[in-house]
Amino acid sequence: MGWEPELEELRERERLAREMGGPERVKRQHDAGKLTVRERIAALVDRASFHEVGAIAGRAGYDAHGNLIELVPANNIFGRATIDGRPVVVSGDDFTVRGGSADATIREKALMPEQMAHDLRLPIVRIIEGSGGGGSVKTIETTGRANLPGRVGSSLPYYYTTTNMGLVPVVALGLGSVAGLGAARMAASHYSVMTKETSALFVAGPPVVNALAGQQPLDRFQLGGWEIQTRCGAVDHAADSEAEAFAATRRFLSYLPSSVYELPARGPRSDDPERRDDFLFDAIPRDRRKVYKMRPIIEAVVDKGSFFEMGRMFGRPIITGLARLDGLPVAVMASDPFFYAGAWTADACDKIIRFVDLADTFHLPILYLCDCPGFHIGLDAEKSATIRKGVRAMAAVNQSSVPWCTFLVRNVFGVAGAVNQPSGRFSLRYAWLSARWGSLPLEGGIEAAYRAEIDAAPDPKAKIAEIEERLNRLRSPFRTAEPFWVEEIIDPRDTRRLAVEFANLAEKLREPGERRYCLRP
Repeated sequence: MGWEPELEELRERERLAREMGGPERVKRQHDAGKLTVRERIAALVDRASFHEVGAIAGRAGYDAHGNLIELVPANNIFGRATIDGRPVVVSGDDFTVRGGSADATIREKALMPEQMAHDLRLPIVRIIEGSGGGGSVKTIETTGRANLPGRVGSSLPYYYTTTNMGLVPVVALGLGSVAGLGAARMAASHYSVMTKETSALFVAGPPVVNALAGQQPLDRFQLGGWEIQTRCGAVDHAADSEAEAFAATRRFLSYLPSSVYELPARGPRSDDPERRDDFLFDAIPRDRRKVYKMRPIIEAVVDKGSFFEMGRMFGRPIITGLARLDGLPVAVMASDPFFYAGAWTADACDKIIRFVDLADTFHLPILYLCDCPGFHIGLDAEKSATIRKGVRAMAAVNQSSVPWCTFLVRNVFGVAGAVNQPSGRFSLRYAWLSARWGSLPLEGGIEAAYRAEIDAAPDPKAKIAEIEERLNRLRSPFRTAEPFWVEEIIDPRDTRRLAVEFANLAEKLREPGERRYCLRP
């Protein structure tokens, strides 16, 4: 007798597993505008590349003779696949089985994809929908005991969830209601995406919050919708559809190596490295009170169409994203004068820390287009501990080890302005013709420094204008260049050529391996 009976039983168990939570729950998922986890994985990865692990794990039922009569699969599906031909690990929550709750989870299934990514040095994509934590209150009754968080063994998922951030690219996709440990898994990533119409993120959901808050009841979108989570920085991007979320995932991974033990791969060299955009010459208005758009400047400098922005709604005085220069992946940081004139707020400092750590972890040279009038000031700035977060941002820049190139576009003032390049090591720096700098901007500083002279003048406003004109002549960037306090002043139209040169110089300096300062979520 051959092994046909066992093979037949295996195929039957696999068929039952593919039914997930059953036709009714699959229909409910579709009616809510969401794909099932199996459909999501198929849409994300290369066609027919998914190799599932543990498909038939779950809760089985048998008749009196020991024959299988039902199989409810575990609500975690994971395995290996390829994205654009590169191996990755994919792990997804199945919301059709107990709503993604830990009550239906086999702990080892949620742990193994993290271990696999760690030990095989592969990127991991987490498709998250549900809680994925220690279970609901009902778990106490179903197990006969209360779960002690963090007990030996159960804390391993927490270990890998955070440790992997220092080793491999981690992407988290919140494609439904995400709470508890699921929310923590979202936050413990290098790049996270939620869908606008179908997802929400929170530590505890509306039933818990509304029961404890004693206030007007909140629905899931009011509590943790995309506008809240992208503006506070908990999530990087909100997509209009799941398909857009998958496309963003693929694009993000294309800039990064598979692990810190490799280097980012060069992409197509499809843009002229000598390209000069004339609009850069007049991009900065002569009137210092006028703002300008930084993103078109970024697009003119990097390879056409290569800029991939991250965290646009959070820490808005700073723009961060990945791009290519002559095909080489780089990390781009730029000031946005439309928000606090580009001053570093507490949120902007948090954004800088996370982004610089990302670049340093995965060996991406940093290009900084600087227009920083200093730290944000005022009562709100003091209440948000801007100076403490600012010093942490300074530490992140100074502790970075990747090559760094800065273009001083306009303002460079104060302590935050001083962090335009890492201290203590060589980096390239160029000043545009529009650049200006100092310990403090003249606006407001004149009144403080020349108070006695202004008070004694018959026309205080005329005296202020006279002093400002005198100081403006003295603070010409050319005078700063005389003692070599600024290295080079350039025609802005040469920025792309110099940035491309920087990327090619930096290519040979990149070294694979773990960084000295571990990246934190």
